[in-house]
Amino acid sequence: MSAVTDKIKEICQDLILSDEKIVQVRDLMNKEINKGLGRETNPQAKIKCFPTYVRQLPNGKETGKFLALDLGGTNFRVLLIELAGGIAHSKMVSKIFAVPNDIMVGPGEQLFDHIAQCLSVFMHEHGVQNEKIPLGFTFSFPCRQEGLTKGVLVTWTKGFSCSNVEGKDVVSMLNDAIRRRGDVEIDVLAVLNDTTGTLMSCAYKNPECRIGLIIGTGTNACYVEKLDKVGTWDGDFSEPQQVVINLEWGAFGDDGCLDFIFTEYDRDVDTNSINVGKQVFEKMISGMYMGELAGLALRRLCREGLLFNGKGSERFNERGSFHTKYISEIEGEKNGEMVNCQAILDELGVTGYTDEDCRHVRYVCELVSRRAAALVCAGLACLLNRIGEKHAVVAVDGSVYRYHPAFHNLMTAGISKLIDPGLGFDLMLSEDGSGRGAALVAAVAARVTAEKAELALAS
Repeated sequence: MSAVTDKIKEICQDLILSDEKIVQVRDLMNKEINKGLGRETNPQAKIKCFPTYVRQLPNGKETGKFLALDLGGTNFRVLLIELAGGIAHSKMVSKIFAVPNDIMVGPGEQLFDHIAQCLSVFMHEHGVQNEKIPLGFTFSFPCRQEGLTKGVLVTWTKGFSCSNVEGKDVVSMLNDAIRRRGDVEIDVLAVLNDTTGTLMSCAYKNPECRIGLIIGTGTNACYVEKLDKVGTWDGDFSEPQQVVINLEWGAFGDDGCLDFIFTEYDRDVDTNSINVGKQVFEKMISGMYMGELAGLALRRLCREGLLFNGKGSERFNERGSFHTKYISEIEGEKNGEMVNCQAILDELGVTGYTDEDCRHVRYVCELVSRRAAALVCAGLACLLNRIGEKHAVVAVDGSVYRYHPAFHNLMTAGISKLIDPGLGFDLMLSEDGSGRGAALVAAVAARVTAEKAELALAS
């Protein structure tokens, strides 16, 4: 880390987590997961631990054509993947379609009719309109999953407010829209979120994958849990006796259990957010908030005359002006280099800054990103310890992991210190979890159905 004055270190001390505190976070996470998995305790749990109904991971024997539909914002993607048993033999084509604003806020039926129309256009373009193709549906909105093919929308987010969808099963609505057209046959085999897709996408390449993690604008994780530990499980107990659990871990700490590491900057970010008191863990980690956490600390240093000689700028003092990408850009330079930092300060209208100021800006950025990485490590170590395998792979996606220059190395070092003796792990960048991962969930569901049919015939 950069050389800094004692006064600045003192003011920023709260952003540094001791090893003891990180261990405490890991153990609290485990306690909260147990609460989320318990039938009696789940209603009070903040980490909800939703069973995804995904029981099996890819084994490389999946074959055939599969569609994926990825809806999570103002655009959605349709993908067609052809698998021939193994990574080397898979082919993929995709297309992005827009969701016009009037459809985002119109009747729900109209939204699903639009999606069905785009699916039809895509299938005709690729000459598969006469084939019945299985589909995996990534639906990145808060959903209560009640089966592999049943997901009930809890509430719209991201600017959507279509009527008559909340409280309804989105798979049924999609199937109804496809039937209304009557020009293509699609078999929706699974609805999932992007974290599950991230896990599945990597598991296809590496059978030791057990955890999916997203650290981007938001953060979430899922992992493979033994069925006998899932008190909320309402399905059958056939082999394999496991299920992928969607943690929704961003809400960890919403009950105040993380107050012992909460800083004045965290309180400020939370108070000024649209969901005060919610997603506490996420607000300490994810790309939506990291920049503002650093900006708040920098503005305090400036107010106290310890940065820029006490003179910032109107732009610098604006809430949200210090972007998370600045942290990656500043830390991407070798120690002693300041070109990116100077360009950012120029962009923010700060004048008269010194090299020492630039070192101090970098120091604050490093503290914020290292704390975020440490908290992610605590969560992942908790999951690796629960899984208890000699070697497990963690599938990771998201802009913070992809673009922050030190995050991967910080995570590797941090997790190593927190996992039980005898356990090993690797971090693996996931390629297109919300697209390819969705098709793979459908492919596994199709393979399992075919295997069951073969067994039935044989007996």
